[in-house]
Amino acid sequence: MKTIGLIGGMSWESTITYYEVLNKEIVRALGGFHSAKILMYSVDFAELEANMSKGDWDGNAMILADAAKRLERAGADFIVIATNTMHKLVPQIEREIQIPILHIAEAAAESVKRDGFSKVGLLGTKFTMTQDFIKDRLKSAGLEVVVPDASDIEIVNNVIFNELCLGKVLDASRAEYQRIIAYMKDRGADCVILGCTEIGMLISEKDSVLPVYDTTIIHAKEAARKALG
Repeated sequence: MKTIGLIGGMSWESTITYYEVLNKEIVRALGGFHSAKILMYSVDFAELEANMSKGDWDGNAMILADAAKRLERAGADFIVIATNTMHKLVPQIEREIQIPILHIAEAAAESVKRDGFSKVGLLGTKFTMTQDFIKDRLKSAGLEVVVPDASDIEIVNNVIFNELCLGKVLDASRAEYQRIIAYMKDRGADCVILGCTEIGMLISEKDSVLPVYDTTIIHAKEAARKALG
């Protein structure tokens, strides 16, 4: 079994899900007393959020590259970054390490395509929905991408940072997300990707008019498969 190098803490709530899914998948595959081999570096999310707020992506690249290098030195076989937004920095991090990074968007795209869907609605932070670092990976896999309109992008982003990352799950915000998912359905989306690792706290399959693809679950399951491969 390979050793997973997990960079977590962005936020710690979703990192718990990664740890749980990774171990459940290993037990499901191997049974008995087996569990996943994981090295984890959990960052202080306040430092990264402060850098994001002032546009200091180089600062965040330094923090995450340092975490990845520490995991590599400790014996990790590959890196899993337990957040969508920080995949913006994958090229910078890859330059600093010799082991591969399992990309969250590529894992999500393969899951969507296996089920026969081709036009995805994408929810995530403002960075994920407006920039190309996730969308381009989805498009490269042959998928069309739909995002909310500008005002709804702000709503989705505010719920993530001001509620979910602080452990708050509000029914009113769930209703807003449901409305936004319905809007993307009206624009032709045939499924929705929860492209932020916290959104699964708020939205599940039963809450959505579209099939739901939770990148947290998909990424963790793919990491377990890679560890066993």
